[in-house]
This record gives sequence, C-alpha cells and structure tokens, in this order.
Amino acid sequence: MQLCHTEDKTMAGSADEKRQTLLQRTRVAEQAERYEDMVKCVKELVEMGGKLSDDERNLLSVAYKNVAGSRRSAWRVVTALDQKKAEQGVDESDSGRQAVKWLREKVVTDLKEFCGDVLTLIDKFVLPTAENQEAEAEVFYNKMKGDYYRYLTEISEGDEREDMVTKAKESYEKAYAKATTELAPPHPIRLGLALNWSVFHYEIRNDGKEACRVANDAFNSAISEVDHLKEESYKDSTLIMQQLRDNHTLWMSEQEDQGKN
Repeated sequence: MQLCHTEDKTMAGSADEKRQTLLQRTRVAEQAERYEDMVKCVKELVEMGGKLSDDERNLLSVAYKNVAGSRRSAWRVVTALDQKKAEQGVDESDSGRQAVKWLREKVVTDLKEFCGDVLTLIDKFVLPTAENQEAEAEVFYNKMKGDYYRYLTEISEGDEREDMVTKAKESYEKAYAKATTELAPPHPIRLGLALNWSVFHYEIRNDGKEACRVANDAFNSAISEVDHLKEESYKDSTLIMQQLRDNHTLWMSEQEDQGKN
C-alpha cells in the first residue's frame, strides 16, 4: 500500500516538473521571439490538462497570436500580389502568377490548419475548465474562439465563410454576455473583447454603425471607473481604451465621407 502512495507522489512530482520545464521553455521562446517553438511548448503544456494560471493563459494567447499574425500577413501579401497581377492583365497561365497562386494556396491551408488547431485546444482542454467557474477565463477563451473564427472568415469564401462568420459571432456574443454582466467596464479583458468585437462588425460584417456603437459604449462605460484599477491593469486598460477611441474616430470619419459621396 505504501508503494502505491510513493508511486503516486513520484508521478505527480514528474508531472509538475514537466509542466515547469515547458513553462520555462515557453517563456524563453517568447523572449527570443521564437513563436513557433513557443506554440509547440505551450500546446504540450495545455494538453497536460488542468486549469491554466493567468500567466499560462496569457502565454497561450501570445504564442498563437504571433504565429497567426505572421501567417495572416503572408496571406495579405500574396493576395495583394495576385490582385495586382490580375489588374495588370497577367494571364493565369503565366509562371509568375502561378507561383503566387501556389504560395497563396499553401498559406491558406497552413492558416486554416493552425486556426483549427488552437480552436480544438480551446474546446477540448481549456474552456471546459473555465465554464461556469470563472467569468474572466470564460470570457478570455470565448473571445479567443471569436478571434480565430474571424481569421478563418478572412480567408474563406462562400458557404464556408458564412459558417465561420456565424461561429465567430456566436463566440463573441457568448463572451460579451458574460463580460458585460460579470466583469467591470474597465477590466482589460472586457475592453479587449469590445475592441475585437467592434473590429468584427466593421471588417467582417461591414457594419460601421454597430462597430462605432460597440467601441463608443465600451469606452464611455470604462472612462468613469478606470482610475480605480490596480496599476498593472490600468496600463493595459488605458491602452485598449485609446485603441477603441482611435477606431471610433476613424470609422466615424469614414462614414461621414461616405455620406457626403
């Protein structure tokens, strides 16, 4: 009987040591801006199961966001190149244009697989540990789902795009419902959600009016309470508030210009 207790302790100790090793490797990879390595380490850490700490949760977000960002940038570049060649009248049989299309298809495939990977990770491992327990974590993960479905929307077409739009909208709405009832208006996670939710309305749904409303409401709700935040949250919240205000100003200006035209 004593042997079983010893084995259990050894196994627990080994798991804790592995988790700490992966955590340290994730942090070092972040410092070196080796985001692909960061993703591998944090993914393995998440797949060990259990609730993520705030630090682990943020590392998960940073790792995947940076890799997704570079791949989305590559998609925008090759899409612009293909469009430019089309406008110049370059035939699709041209070797240069074929090379662009080849790379574009590869980038789209890689980005779809990458987004699918993080969405599976959220649904299978992290969201179940947060639902009906912690509002902050639940909002965070549903916002992440909305973001990655939004990324998939950008590179999808037809029925597939409509499906991604619906899933992004559902994820954002679920996060928004929880955030607006359980998180304070100046909470950085609630503000970050409002920022991305407004961008979704503007860029994906082409609804500038709703985008402006979401951004403006979030800013106005937070402004009277932001001074009560702790120092570490204050900086994050005020930065997001500035982004909300900048976007609102830009979008209002664009709508006014469209109205004049």
